[in-house]
Amino acid sequence: MTTATAHPSAKKLPLRIRAMRRAMGNLPPKLHDVAHEPGLVVPAADGSALLTDHYFPLAVGDFPTVLVRSPYGRGFPWAPMYGVHLAEQGFHVVLQSCRGSGGSGGETDLWRNEAADGRATVAWLRQQPWFTGVLGTIGASYLGYVQWALALDPPPELRAMVVQVGLHDLHAFFHPGGAFSLETALTSTMGRLSQHQGMKESVRAALRLQRHLGKISRTLPLGEVYAAGLGGRVPYLEEAMAHPDPEDPHWHGADAGVAAERLTVPTALITGWHDALLDQTLQQYARLRRAGCDTSLLIGPWTHNSAPGGPEALTESLAWLRAHLCDDPSGMRESRVRVHMSGRQTWHDLPDWPPPGTERRWYLGSGGTLRERAPEGTAAPLSFRYDPADPTPSVGGPLLSPKAGNRDNTALEARDDVLTFTTAPLTEPLDVVGPVRAELRVTTDTGHADVFARLCDVDDRGRSVNVCDGLRRLHLTEDGPAEVTVDMSATAHRFAAGHMIRLQISGGAHPRFARNTGTGEPLTTATRLQPSEISLHHPSALALPLADADFDDRGPAH
Repeated sequence: MTTATAHPSAKKLPLRIRAMRRAMGNLPPKLHDVAHEPGLVVPAADGSALLTDHYFPLAVGDFPTVLVRSPYGRGFPWAPMYGVHLAEQGFHVVLQSCRGSGGSGGETDLWRNEAADGRATVAWLRQQPWFTGVLGTIGASYLGYVQWALALDPPPELRAMVVQVGLHDLHAFFHPGGAFSLETALTSTMGRLSQHQGMKESVRAALRLQRHLGKISRTLPLGEVYAAGLGGRVPYLEEAMAHPDPEDPHWHGADAGVAAERLTVPTALITGWHDALLDQTLQQYARLRRAGCDTSLLIGPWTHNSAPGGPEALTESLAWLRAHLCDDPSGMRESRVRVHMSGRQTWHDLPDWPPPGTERRWYLGSGGTLRERAPEGTAAPLSFRYDPADPTPSVGGPLLSPKAGNRDNTALEARDDVLTFTTAPLTEPLDVVGPVRAELRVTTDTGHADVFARLCDVDDRGRSVNVCDGLRRLHLTEDGPAEVTVDMSATAHRFAAGHMIRLQISGGAHPRFARNTGTGEPLTTATRLQPSEISLHHPSALALPLADADFDDRGPAH
């Protein structure tokens, strides 16, 4: 039973946390007043002290518990968004700092302790008089990774998970498509090192990285110069740089997403079309569906940073927890999947993802054309020169920064090292819903190159805006053209009548991805730059999943 007297160490919420809660005005009205017990010590598996805050409703009754484990501290935004908000809605909330962060003992490790520390925390919960044996988890980004780690051997009390813009595969986070995700890796590492130390240190660290990012991204060797942007060397980041091969023993055990292959715990997934972890969320969903696990998927017009705190995401999360922890399904939507369609700005309910549809190809042609018929005869290959000393810049897309999302690509496409292929203006709207890819036939004179492919929507004024994209790192050895598939993530987007479909091809997106030096030298120690001539041979194509004509009839549009 929860009452004020049942928690002798309970304290009124401090002013700063109450101010944080008021600042998040998109939270629903509270049902209960809240108190908390700060700085509780939970023993980890090896005895390390894991500092933990306990938020709870000031009301008589039994309430389920929601566990949140974070390497980014226990303050903003987790305290108001999870601790206060969920306690106001009738949950005990246990907000814990992962080892080596936020005052918790032990040494920081990217993944090796999360499963054991999660189980130790559940063992501690079983000893608390207010714990009813009904447990859920919630969290964003790495706070999703710790949920998957706990789900590798889920405790019997675990009844529901809410994974928001969640991570499960650390190798894929650092090396998407085989290239090192430079800007995202530096930004996430900066946040992990600083955010748990408070807002002042977090801002200082962000400004330092911003000041040094340009030099870091253009100076070799990368394994040495990066340290200036982070205030010193970071062993786990250097190890991630030094091990690009997913089969390297370094990464054994790093993919906690294998838990989804046999999971029975109902799991809600939330992501955005410009989330840096969109592909991982879609992989999680596919695994859960194959396992027959109760799951739902929400994809909004969001970036990694904007998704978790939005009203749709908060409503979805609360409804899932109430349904599975409180036996109250009144807030649940009927459909398994809900997606936002850009270009149309509508929400659509779907029975599954991806929905049924028809795949259609557009072929790359001379003169920058994109047509539904492959070029005939022996057309000359289409070539460009990628110079790592003047790397093709990144514009928008799935980043961990305010620069993420839809951006005007006009200036980027004017560069000599960017090829564009564009359809004629569409005579009727075209709905693209599902995974997008480029099927290319590629040669390069150095054998070492990246191919960056991006789908863009060109309006009737000629403005080109990115929809989705992907990169593939190549190590070519054969004499003739290599068959290369560039997975360009997924989308739900309407190309309006009068607009044009554009495929953009280049040799990189810098500093989003570390540039390909063209020499084949290891990333951390490379000291030479070699320009590459990259050629696209016919037939090369853009493959788009088109929605069926009855797409709008599969669920209400919102």
